[in-house]
Amino acid sequence: MKLGLIGCGRMGRALVIGAIEAQEIKAEEVAAYDIETRAVEALVAEHGVAGADSLRQVVETCDTILLCTKPGEVDGVLREIATFGTDPNRILLISVAAGVTISSIENFIFNHARVVRAMPNTPALVGKGAAAFTPGTNATAQDVAFVSRLFGAVGKVVEVPESLMDAVTGLSGSGPAFVYVLIEALADGGVSSGLPRDKAMELAVQTIIGAATMVHETNLHPALLKDMVCSPGGTTIAGISALEEHGFRNAAIKAVRAATERSIMLGQAKS
Repeated sequence: MKLGLIGCGRMGRALVIGAIEAQEIKAEEVAAYDIETRAVEALVAEHGVAGADSLRQVVETCDTILLCTKPGEVDGVLREIATFGTDPNRILLISVAAGVTISSIENFIFNHARVVRAMPNTPALVGKGAAAFTPGTNATAQDVAFVSRLFGAVGKVVEVPESLMDAVTGLSGSGPAFVYVLIEALADGGVSSGLPRDKAMELAVQTIIGAATMVHETNLHPALLKDMVCSPGGTTIAGISALEEHGFRNAAIKAVRAATERSIMLGQAKS
């Protein structure tokens, strides 16, 4: 198998590097292309992949294509691919573009194309990503297995119906940014209470890591873990009360819903 990477930004790099390090694919079996040639050159120099001179070269030499361009660039890329006359059934096309549906991809490169739509997130850059994917009608069992391994190499991966992909985008796709805001806010609270900035940030980051690890490793409901920290009349329940008073829970829910709705709008704009 030869994997073509179209779009060598952070996500494309993370997925390819993760797959190489997990030995799912060899570096020399990857052909990378980007209109920003410096991004390709960096990937070639640092990880030994092959650079491609054109989109046509990627399509004609690879049997799996990882499409990691921005959503607004997808149509142009697909239009160009459609002009090559390549049998679309020969290629597995994996798209990570937010809001771009399987049917819209298939319509560009004919309805018998093998397509998988995926939504990873940026913690894939450190091997802690959360991704979901949906196989198209013509994707094979082997395609699904490869996609599972590819995204599993940089974190956790689940398969969902396409009707839920916008919700995935709102939760895990956008979610890291929400957590970064929380970390910053916790650190600011520490500074406001007298801690030096560097110590406050270090403690905030480790608190998030530790709490997430507790949920993951104990498999206990977050509400139960929260109750275990809250002593009667203690400091933590006072803080929880302040969070509820200012609508923290509702704000988090609305953040995910707003991001989900934006993903839906992006998809509608392209249909």
